[in-house]
Formats: sequence, C-alpha cells, structure tokens
Amino acid sequence: MREIKTVGFIGLGVMGEPMCANLKRKSGLHVLAHDSRNEPVQRLADQGIEGASLQDIARRADVILLSLPDGKAVEAVIAGLEPHLSAGQCVVDMSTAPVKLAREVGARLTAKGIHYADAPVARTREAAMTGNLSITVGAPDDLFTHLTKLLGHMGSDVTHCGPVGTGQVVKILNNMLVFENTCAVAEAIALGRRNGVPPEKLLPALSMGSGDSFVLRNHGMKAMMTDTYPERAFSTLYAMKDLSYALAMADEAGLKVEGARLAMRRFEESVKAGNAEKYHPAVRDVIDPK
Repeated sequence: MREIKTVGFIGLGVMGEPMCANLKRKSGLHVLAHDSRNEPVQRLADQGIEGASLQDIARRADVILLSLPDGKAVEAVIAGLEPHLSAGQCVVDMSTAPVKLAREVGARLTAKGIHYADAPVARTREAAMTGNLSITVGAPDDLFTHLTKLLGHMGSDVTHCGPVGTGQVVKILNNMLVFENTCAVAEAIALGRRNGVPPEKLLPALSMGSGDSFVLRNHGMKAMMTDTYPERAFSTLYAMKDLSYALAMADEAGLKVEGARLAMRRFEESVKAGNAEKYHPAVRDVIDPK
C-alpha cells in the first residue's frame, strides 16, 4: 500500500464538504477535491484544498474518498476513475450504496491491485462539521489498519465491521432502525396529542424512561415537536433510497421485515403529501394530520 501523502475527495455535498474540510485541517495532507458544482470547491480552496478533475485525482491521489448521493452516482464516478487508476492506490466509498455494488466494485478493483473499502458515515451534518461521525468500515484487516488514522480525522468512532460490503450492511441497518423509530415516534405523538398530552410534554417525559432514543431526542424533539423540516437536510427521498437498500437485502435473504416495509409506505405517503425534499421526520404530517 502506498504511503498516504495526497488524498482525493469526490462529492462535496451536505456531508462531504465539511468532511473534506476536517480532513485537510486535521491531517495536514495535500487534498484534491472535486464536485459537479463549483461553489463548494471554491469555498474549500480558501482552506488550502486544491480543486481537480476526476482524472487528475485518479492519477495523483494515494487514497480517493467518495461521498456521493447514491449507488448510481458511485457507479458513474468509479467508471470515470477506473481507467486512470494504478496498482497500489486505494478507493474508499464513504457514500451509502447497495451492498452488492460495494462487493462487485471491490472485487473488480482488487483484481487490478487497487485497494478498496466501503466506509459509509452515520450521524448528522453537525457531526460531519465537528468530525464526530460514526464510520463503519468494510475492508481487509491490513487495509483497515492503514486507513484508521485517515478516517479518524472525520469520525470519532471508526468501526471495522468485516470484509468489503459489511460497512454498508451496518450503515443501511442503522438507517433502517432510524426510519422505523421515526415513524414510531410520530405515532406516539399522534396518540398522545389525541389523549391530552401535547408533544412538548410527551417527548421530554418519554426521554426520561425506557422509551428514550436518539431518534426521540433529535428527530422527535428537534423536528417533529417544532414542525421544523428543512430542505437540504436528510430528505424523505434520501430516506427512501437508503431504506430501499435494506429492503433489497431482505429480499435477497428471504425475510419479510414488515416494520421496514411499513416505514417505506409511510414515506411514500409523505412524498405524495409534498414532503419529498423535506427532512424525513415530516412523515409526522401523514401519521398525525392536524
């Protein structure tokens, strides 16, 4: 494996831009950045990060990090990088993408002597800004060891989950639990409100009991309780994308996972109600109509 001196970062969206900034600030490495939009590249240039094309990153970077919106984008970027990569380089996909895709890409690149890991991130944009993400990694043992310090510049918890693909498994199941819990919190709000306990009293009380959860304290108390569902947060459409990956895993395993399927139906209703681009806890609107 190459000594890490130059890092390429592709995808400067809601999570990627602050992750790239933390990487540069904490590592002191030479960082090349690319996005389809000029604005984040220009903002990062003020922090000493060099804008570059996909081909330039493929030729110059020792490690290339991807932070992209979905599996299709990952496939497209890999296709653009692959002809220009050489043995000894490493590609790390920090997007949330299908498990099958991670394993297929990993096998193809590994056969060419190019190292590959999947390392999707969990937690919020605030965590991306502070460098406190949870990063679940699928990689061979030696590659995980090689990447741990680098990933630690962006995440406070970097967990080795097993071989390539397992990082995605853990991230996708994390999100599946979040989405099911989000719907459960909305149902609790609806029942509480109709029985004389408003959300501003219900949720703080629940947070002190065994029904407490990260989702209750964040999605519930910060979004549903105040009807705050901004765009360019984790939208309903993004939630459905990640949930579809969990359902694909269930289909391949022959499992019903009815809770996850109910959450998908709830999100579909939320999209029809006009919440496609809103922060996904807006599903409360269809579970608890005012």
